[in-house]
Amino acid sequence: MSAHLVKLDSPPDLVDQVYRALLGAICDGSLPPGGRITQEDIAARLAVSRQPVLQALRLLKNDGFVHDAPGRGVQVAPLDVALVQQVYQVRGALDVLAARLAAAQRTALDPALLTRGRKAAAGKNIQAMIDADLQFHEAIYRAAGNPLIAAAAAPQWRHLRRVMGAVLQSSSQRATVWDEHQAIADAMATGQGAQAARLIAQHSEQASAHLSQRLSERLSEQQPSVQLGAVPHPAAPDVRLLATQQAAPHATPHARRAAKKPARFSAHHPAAKRKTAGAPR
Repeated sequence: MSAHLVKLDSPPDLVDQVYRALLGAICDGSLPPGGRITQEDIAARLAVSRQPVLQALRLLKNDGFVHDAPGRGVQVAPLDVALVQQVYQVRGALDVLAARLAAAQRTALDPALLTRGRKAAAGKNIQAMIDADLQFHEAIYRAAGNPLIAAAAAPQWRHLRRVMGAVLQSSSQRATVWDEHQAIADAMATGQGAQAARLIAQHSEQASAHLSQRLSERLSEQQPSVQLGAVPHPAAPDVRLLATQQAAPHATPHARRAAKKPARFSAHHPAAKRKTAGAPR
């Protein structure tokens, strides 16, 4: 007996491209907190049909990055101190588990991870900072030998990247981050599971407290006209069009014409040379 399958409306890879384009714009501030998003507008600027945009917006809504707007469309979700603390609770528990499992195998992390991290921390490239930080933690997840840990941690990191990028535009990284990473790596390499778990739990708690405090300070500094708990970013780039050869086959004639126009999602965020966004704890 053959299975009855329903025809797919949009190629999954196109939906994923739209999702990643929108998520990137939300994280770097091109789509600011409270900003309204409509299917028609995004479809025109990304040169795709409305269907993959609708599916991508549903995914973003499920992930907590957008919510329904009054009238029609959706809005970018505000930055929320309580959410930051909740995310760190989950990520901290996953980190402890991963560190214990990695230490049980006496896993030695690549020293280049720590070298790159210290170099990034000494610079001003916020994206490089968060990339190095994420790579360190992903290395621990892989060393744990349980792929479910990395899968569970990935959604938490997406939220943290967004908050870190907003906060660390005007705040410095904690000076002890990479010393803490080094101590965690040393404990795992020598098989000290309890020590590795204790250090990474403390590391997560300190990161949560630091980021929550900085975000609270930013929220309290906002103008009366800025509501929804939003932390506006400095001038940031607009969402870039997907590659023409990828999007064009699925785009409507109207969308292909609109793709030739500059993408401007917010009058408060004019097109500019791409800035880095996101930063480690």
